[in-house]
Amino acid sequence: MESRASATWEGDLLSGGGSTTLLSGAAGPLPVSWPSRTEQASGKTSPEELIAAAHAACYSMALSHGLSGAGHPPTRLDTDAVATFEKVDAGWRLTKMALSVRGDVPGMTGDSFQSAADEAKDGCPVSNALAGNVEISLEATLI
Repeated sequence: MESRASATWEGDLLSGGGSTTLLSGAAGPLPVSWPSRTEQASGKTSPEELIAAAHAACYSMALSHGLSGAGHPPTRLDTDAVATFEKVDAGWRLTKMALSVRGDVPGMTGDSFQSAADEAKDGCPVSNALAGNVEISLEATLI
């Protein structure tokens, strides 16, 4: 399976703008700009927001799979991902990803849910793509 996206950019970095489109047809064109990365979204997206969305979706899928495999299929998982894009000595970098998941999982204890949540963080393909480059934190709450 190959996933595809495209982007178009016009102008210079600071005053220009563009768009990105998911070639599956699920979304786009989505407007992007430098200010939407560094100041305020103002109705536009950023590569970091798209990575956060991918991480939230991937993590939810990995956790659902792990829980189901352990005999505790979740009723619902709500995952938020916050990507931090900041200027460091080496330039602008995606430095942190904060995952937060709330799970409704019948028959599970809080400790067991935390353990499964940690395993999913380590096994999620997007987590693995970011590992070693981005600090990934996790907050897991059983509801």
